[in-house]
Amino acid sequence: MLALIDGLPVARRQPNLLLAAVRFLGGPVEDYPAFREWVTAHWPRLHTTMLERRTQTNEPGRCATLLPVLAGLPQPLALIEVGASAGLCLYPDRYRYRYDDLPPLGPADGPVLACRTAGPVPIPERPPSVVWRAGVDLNPLDVRSAQDVRWLECLVWPGQPDRLDRLREAVRVARADPPFLVRGDLNRIVRDLVSRVPSGATPVVMHSAVLAYLSPEERDTFVTATRDLPGHWISNEAPHVLPSVAARLPRPIPRHRATFVLSLDGHPLALTDPHGGSMEWLTP
Repeated sequence: MLALIDGLPVARRQPNLLLAAVRFLGGPVEDYPAFREWVTAHWPRLHTTMLERRTQTNEPGRCATLLPVLAGLPQPLALIEVGASAGLCLYPDRYRYRYDDLPPLGPADGPVLACRTAGPVPIPERPPSVVWRAGVDLNPLDVRSAQDVRWLECLVWPGQPDRLDRLREAVRVARADPPFLVRGDLNRIVRDLVSRVPSGATPVVMHSAVLAYLSPEERDTFVTATRDLPGHWISNEAPHVLPSVAARLPRPIPRHRATFVLSLDGHPLALTDPHGGSMEWLTP
């Protein structure tokens, strides 16, 4: 089986991609001997799927960690997400939030995103005002496509029914008002999207768990270009992904710790759970 996987391009040799593709094609995932036999027998189909699809985990729960930053910016907002997948994180104003034991905030009919907090997190009284939203992705997914939605579901790790329910609720929200998504390289598209922002709105370029898939040179290009754009830049990435942000942390983060660094315009603000379940506000 390893020999088969070694025949894939390096960027496609991802465990999550393999496991999601097996689930997507209806293969067994609970018994390893059956899994191995199925992978070997169905490798041509599996190989094709792994070349056509990407690990595009679109976790709407991350909006709970983005919300305190978004709500503190000059309103209204125009959101531009790079690496948007299906665009489910472009709807922070349509979700409902529950921080710790505080009263929930947001639309009563919105999917509930729960988040534990530590430190002086500036929890807002209401969601931000979003008047325009757009995204860019190498392979944008369409919330109106049953196959694309099924692929997103297969990317959710087994044993996490809450994440699956949250995903399906977020898809319902997005289907009511599908996002404007552009196919292409983020370094070539983001400037054009910012130029389309309506007058009077604050442009916000944002991303979560995206830049790790770029080369160091591509990341540097993106950071340099984004700093020169009008508006604000919110990043939510693993600590090692943006060294310039990590260098500003009040304390080093062990590389093995599963956390993201939430930053605004290159300044770290919080440590966040990769799926949005918690955030720790940083203090100097």
